[in-house]
Amino acid sequence: MPMISKILIANRGEIALRVLRACKELGIASVAVHSTADADAMHVRLADESVCIGPPPSRESYLNIHQIVAACEITGADAVHPGYGFLSENAKFADILEAHGITFIGPTAEHIRIMGDKITAKTTAQQLGIPVVPGSDGEVKTETDALRTAKEIGYPVLIKATAGGGGRGMKVARTEADVLEAWSTARTEAAAAFGNESVYMEKYLGKPRHIEIQVFGDGEGNAVHLGERDCSLQRRHQKVWEEANSPALNVEQRMKIGQICADAMKKLKYRGAGTIEFLYENGEFYFIEMNTRLQVEHPVTEAITGIDLVHEQIRVASGGGLSVTQEDVHFHGHAIECRINAEDARTFVPSPGTITHFHAPGGLGVRIDSGAYQGYRIPPYYDSLIGKLIVHGRTRVECMMRLRRALDEFVVDGIKTTLPLFQDLVSNQDIANGDYDIHWLEEYLAKGSA
Repeated sequence: MPMISKILIANRGEIALRVLRACKELGIASVAVHSTADADAMHVRLADESVCIGPPPSRESYLNIHQIVAACEITGADAVHPGYGFLSENAKFADILEAHGITFIGPTAEHIRIMGDKITAKTTAQQLGIPVVPGSDGEVKTETDALRTAKEIGYPVLIKATAGGGGRGMKVARTEADVLEAWSTARTEAAAAFGNESVYMEKYLGKPRHIEIQVFGDGEGNAVHLGERDCSLQRRHQKVWEEANSPALNVEQRMKIGQICADAMKKLKYRGAGTIEFLYENGEFYFIEMNTRLQVEHPVTEAITGIDLVHEQIRVASGGGLSVTQEDVHFHGHAIECRINAEDARTFVPSPGTITHFHAPGGLGVRIDSGAYQGYRIPPYYDSLIGKLIVHGRTRVECMMRLRRALDEFVVDGIKTTLPLFQDLVSNQDIANGDYDIHWLEEYLAKGSA
């Protein structure tokens, strides 16, 4: 594969700016695409070239494959970085780019398809030696199947859509009386959200943590893991706070599950960045899914390893292979990321509008990934994430102290943000002790604590 000379960034917001910075550091020309609503976005201002690809609705711009391919042809871009979301896990998009001789900076379309269907992904994970949650062998197609499978697994059970994510098409059944309603509702939600009503069933774990392993492969059978991230602080299945390393794991557990994942990626001949997500309870890991893209929370891994994940993506896509072996990967200190959203910190209602004042914190171990600036108008059409605060320290205690200080310095006026939520969390004793699970934050918010 020839070296990449110009990358089109098929995304927006902080991740588009993140990729743009990597392009500049590597001496690679960049192309920003944007909707009419994002004409004044920071990545558009800083890119070497920019192309408007449509009106504000995502389906007419950032999800418009024809327009993005046309932008590549107009500008001569020979590669596309999809960021996360939008078309990042769209196998058809990867196929179309390949057909046009354009490098997709990500895994093969085949691997996207395998991991994009949760039933196929689970079967593949089992074959690769990754531990999985006890559950149905495949799709649960009928009411009879639902009742029989739930009885075999044991209550409570979780019924999940085979496609999509974000908690849609996901229902818990705690008794036999709940099963049929949960099965029917999950199918209806899945059909509405993803155009696919297929669901499957798994054992429902009571108080698990959400642990994910960052992996990287070169597509030739070489792969490494870059440790884990703890993403257990969630609201409505959306991650809010991520940290590495996990307060729940020791070195032996970390290296064991990491090596299992790396070995699996070697067998799969996986190419590029990927994240294997688990529920973790009572010392056991249970595979949930694999994301075949860069994660929002990738900076915490960069902080503790010193490895630039976007540089690595571009290197692998260029045919340069991995820059590190497993023996080269070392973990240093502790990192935490807070996702700053343009939302009310209590109600989580989106708060688009103009930022009248913006002051980002600084100092040793503090990183801000954000395309926001004073005078920038946050459009109402997209995800409400406006930035990520990433803090690194030699220990978790030092990291928490630094985070508290950075949050106090962070000023965003003119709109509502979730900054007050994090100022609250950083002073909470459970958080300080690392004593939380995937239900902790919603239970905390239900008490009216934020």
